[in-house]
Amino acid sequence: MAIALPILGALGFNPTVLPTAILSTHTGGFGKNTYLDLSSEMEKIIAHWETVPLSFSAVYLGYLGKKPLDVLLSSIDELAADSFLLLDPVMGDHGKLYRGFDLDYVHQMQHLVQKADLITPNVTEAQLLLGKECTTGALPTTAALNLVTELNEKYKNKQILLTGIPKTNGKIGIVGIDTISQEIWQLETAKIGSSFFGTGDIFASVLLGALLHGDTLKAAARMAMQFISNTIEKNMQFNRYDSRFGLDYSLELPVLLKQLN
Repeated sequence: MAIALPILGALGFNPTVLPTAILSTHTGGFGKNTYLDLSSEMEKIIAHWETVPLSFSAVYLGYLGKKPLDVLLSSIDELAADSFLLLDPVMGDHGKLYRGFDLDYVHQMQHLVQKADLITPNVTEAQLLLGKECTTGALPTTAALNLVTELNEKYKNKQILLTGIPKTNGKIGIVGIDTISQEIWQLETAKIGSSFFGTGDIFASVLLGALLHGDTLKAAARMAMQFISNTIEKNMQFNRYDSRFGLDYSLELPVLLKQLN
């Protein structure tokens, strides 16, 4: 949320926040983080919103937690009524689930995916959504295309972006499929440096902003990928990086605004 709000605000949107939990840090690189579940408060917030009432042009879901996911499953039809729903099914990476999640959480996430208009899983999350064994390492193009095809067959009428694909040529890629044309397309860029926490949140936030500005899914995905690539380059150029703390994307925001305007 700390990543999404500044990006979406800079792009001209006014997000309404539904906090699912408070963590002292993210779940990688800082030891055992604290976790305060806010699912009971979520129910009160949603009940208040229904009295306002609020309507949303889009709903964007990322890291949730077990109880918050249950709350959303029972209320998402009302929350996202007539809204574009982007779901980043945050569950794991590098072949394993994040700490605190289990196969029951995966099962519940599979139900939530049915409600989404666009999903942006990484390779591990795609494999979990399909009930497959999770793998690590570079993914051949054929395997990536098969994953997207299987997701498209299991979860009907969805736009799908398979993100962060480690390519055999040392690059990193995206495979996408559109609900209308059913065209499957690929994008790739050079992999720069090591992994940085929060890049998935940056990607989904820029992606949503570009889509709400009227870009096609492929154009929005290309813009989000380029934004991250340029941000990493600038962070390394000015020695502004610690992979645990994520990326300083402020230097690249003016470029993004110019593109969208």
